[in-house]
Amino acid sequence: MANLKEVRNRIVSVGSTQQITKAMKMVSAAKLKRATNAIIQLRPYANKLKDLLANLSAGLEDGSSPYLQEREPVRVLVVVISSNRGLAGAFNTNAIKTANNLIAEKYSEQLKAGNVSIIAIGKKSQEYYQRRKYNVIGNNNDLYLDLNFQNASKITESIMKGFSDGQYDRVELVYNHFRNAAVQFQIAEQLLPVPKAEVAKTEIKEKGIQQQVDYILEPSKEEIVEQLIPKNIKIQLYRAILDSHASEHGARMTAMDKATENAGDLLKALKLSYNQARQAAITTELTEIVSGAAALSNG
Repeated sequence: MANLKEVRNRIVSVGSTQQITKAMKMVSAAKLKRATNAIIQLRPYANKLKDLLANLSAGLEDGSSPYLQEREPVRVLVVVISSNRGLAGAFNTNAIKTANNLIAEKYSEQLKAGNVSIIAIGKKSQEYYQRRKYNVIGNNNDLYLDLNFQNASKITESIMKGFSDGQYDRVELVYNHFRNAAVQFQIAEQLLPVPKAEVAKTEIKEKGIQQQVDYILEPSKEEIVEQLIPKNIKIQLYRAILDSHASEHGARMTAMDKATENAGDLLKALKLSYNQARQAAITTELTEIVSGAAALSNG
């Protein structure tokens, strides 16, 4: 009977867990819809602005904007976008792993010299790099409580100021790119200095995209680019945050779906074990009754 009680308690526990994972899946699905709408609406604008800026800045010198200046990457800042919460499969682990690989492959010397800094957007990456004694700048975990362009721009402005003041020579951005609820892939890209037009054109050519390069400009190319570059930097970081936000909910919904399915399989196995144990207990009791009756008859 003790075995029956143990199995029964496990069935109750797994059943409760299954209900919780179902609820979490439904919540993530609702949040995913809103997050997906946000990134789908922003992405075409962000991509077009990036391509437009690549064309306009083609003939500009590095000195025309502080955000175009190419310097030897002695001091590097890596912006790692994760989430505040777990239970999202490998979502946070993949972002951190991508950032670590980037640092190991491109900035190992800077890391040894103590010249790699981290801006973590999300509690999981913040805690990870703080535990490992990285130079983690600021705390941006509250951004997800009110995620909008204005709040994201505050982070971007501090990054831009650090770059223009010479605190960082290179700024890299690491995040999860949202494709659909089941598929997210990791991106590591240079945020500052703004990649030169030649790099952007090479990427466009490799993708087979035809790009219009002739624009009617007013008042002038230099003045327009001066306004567009800071705006583009803010938009690109905001796009990455929205991408990561949608990816988080997609990953969590998928993880909770798998957890619900696994809990169902475990419930079936536990119910089978319970029935087998119950049948064995009944058989034992019947055997004892028959044996007792037989003993009385013989007596």
